[in-house]
Amino acid sequence: MPDTPAAPVILGNAPGSFPRSVLAERHPAIIRQVREALPYGPGQHRALDELLESCTEGVIEPLPEDADDIGRWRSWGLDEHAGRSWFDVPWLWSESYFYRRLLAAVGYFAPGPWQGIDPFRPSKRAELDAPETDEELAALDALRDRPEPERARALLHGSLWGNRADLGFRLSAAGAEAAQPVPALVADDSETLWSLLPPSATATATLVLVADNAGRELMPDLLLIAHLLEAGRIGRAVLHVKPYPYYVSDATTADVVDALRRLTAAPGAAAGYGRVLWPAMADGRLTLRAHPFSCAPLPYAEQPADLRAEFAGATLTVVKGDLNYRRLVGDRLWPPTTSFRDATAHFPGPVAALRTLKSDVITGLTADTEAALVAAEGQRWRTGGTHALIQVNPGP
Repeated sequence: MPDTPAAPVILGNAPGSFPRSVLAERHPAIIRQVREALPYGPGQHRALDELLESCTEGVIEPLPEDADDIGRWRSWGLDEHAGRSWFDVPWLWSESYFYRRLLAAVGYFAPGPWQGIDPFRPSKRAELDAPETDEELAALDALRDRPEPERARALLHGSLWGNRADLGFRLSAAGAEAAQPVPALVADDSETLWSLLPPSATATATLVLVADNAGRELMPDLLLIAHLLEAGRIGRAVLHVKPYPYYVSDATTADVVDALRRLTAAPGAAAGYGRVLWPAMADGRLTLRAHPFSCAPLPYAEQPADLRAEFAGATLTVVKGDLNYRRLVGDRLWPPTTSFRDATAHFPGPVAALRTLKSDVITGLTADTEAALVAAEGQRWRTGGTHALIQVNPGP
């Protein structure tokens, strides 16, 4: 994606900016959270202290020469950025590298007793086991006898809003529109999305869903996939997750397994969805991918050829969440009225974005919508997570 003065790459060095607050405040808080989450030893505590000093007062340091992924990170820009302040390189890059270094600090990659132990697992499990999850799953019972299009729409909005999924489920209830349960949808291409996934699709229709968060945000994604399979809108689904823990709550294979177990053990309609998904995993109608590029600090415009081929072969790729949106359109300060289709013209097949707004990046708004948002909230609407969008580029 070419650089352009009209849409500069976002850095973390602007005083008072949202990216700077993430680097200066959120990342140190995450280090403290990780220290307390698991009973790490003195060596890990020292490494976490060193990372804290590095990311707040120091510079980006290279990986050890014997790191298994050092070649990959060099191809992703490590040599270019090493020695520079975390605040002066592209924000997407510094965020991604922070998580790589955090995992190294707790021994995730090194042989030993902590290898492969997710430092964020306690918080993920707590969310999945929370009473609110029971309430959201119980809401599925009210959808059971609704017409298929209503169920599909409710589950799409459940996937969109993630841990506010109860709002999506209520979309199918009488009077829901009058109550405006999703008043903050700033762009809605859902009709185009459904035109790409019609009922009674061919058995070869494939949905690729690039997941975002685990726990109560992954659950609605799985419910949507289960419905699309059961309703015959797709013949198979491919769920892309992260190959290792990332951005605190991003979904990994272990998180998918936890969510499936939670579904199948639930009462009522929720267990029915679990009974769709579990055998779908067994017979290949639902498969998982954990591509290394899923943790790359780069936009999808720079995706490797094998991933491009997979997306090109999909009937539709659904990209979930804020981080994946930033990677889809490019982590830039786009004018909000920039065409979403133009920003995603690099993508090799039909693509949809389901996203709540939690960063400055935005495309595809009308001038009237942007003006109304700014008049009501200044620029807070960009980062508060209270607004959302469904955007689709159906391709040529």
